[in-house]
Amino acid sequence: MLTAATLTRVVSAALEEDAPWGDLTSVTLIPADATATADLVAREPGVFSGGEVFTAAFTLTDPSVVVDLHVGDGDEFTPGDVLASVSGPARSILTAERVALNFTQRMSGIATLTSAYVRAVEGTNARIADTRKTTPGLRAFERHAVLSGGGSNHRFSLSDAVMAKDNHLAVLTRSGIDVASALREALTRLPHTTHVVVEVDRLDQIQAVLDGGAHTVLLDNFSLDDLRAGVALIGDRANAEASGGVSLETVGDIAATGVDVISVGALTHSARALDLGLDVRIA
Repeated sequence: MLTAATLTRVVSAALEEDAPWGDLTSVTLIPADATATADLVAREPGVFSGGEVFTAAFTLTDPSVVVDLHVGDGDEFTPGDVLASVSGPARSILTAERVALNFTQRMSGIATLTSAYVRAVEGTNARIADTRKTTPGLRAFERHAVLSGGGSNHRFSLSDAVMAKDNHLAVLTRSGIDVASALREALTRLPHTTHVVVEVDRLDQIQAVLDGGAHTVLLDNFSLDDLRAGVALIGDRANAEASGGVSLETVGDIAATGVDVISVGALTHSARALDLGLDVRIA
């Protein structure tokens, strides 16, 4: 979740990184009393995300800077659209410009890519979800962008849900513990609200996971035929989630197998930053 505390902490760190001892160029070239107005302009089409982050980059630099957002997170835009306007002391605007753009371009790129995946599964019951394959320190921003694009968030961190993946299962097997027993024992110690997900990579692993009481069975890198068979085997005993090998070209066929969720790491680890510019108005 993009909280006020996270917003302030992450943006402040980015501003300090970019101008640790001040903006040498602006301080030496720009008069202290100069003011400016600048527009955030789209150079290409997309879906907007990061309005709060864009605003914070300027207001944390200088509270006297005024930011007017003309679109909201999740809104679509076309080339030439003015997405926001900024006015105030010129030095402050120039100092915060790069940080504001870096965040907004990145977040809008994720929202735009997510929106494309969501459109590709329209007409099915599948939800598009992100993963923990996020930029360290920027997870809250990137996952907010996924929501802006119409996607869903998976567990936010290791503390939020039980998710047993291939390496967890390998350790259990090496320890001589069967999966069903381990799951049943875990469920006796977990709060009743805790969700349990188990990843499998073969059809013959599913029954043990169901017997153990998992809430979601994650079908990893399954063929389309095996996905259909897995969904049939799972039935209404658990949610069926697909992951691995998911692209814009394949996601529609994966959704058509009947899975409930498709988790896509590419939403955050491979999204391209959109081309947005901050143009100072020249009177």
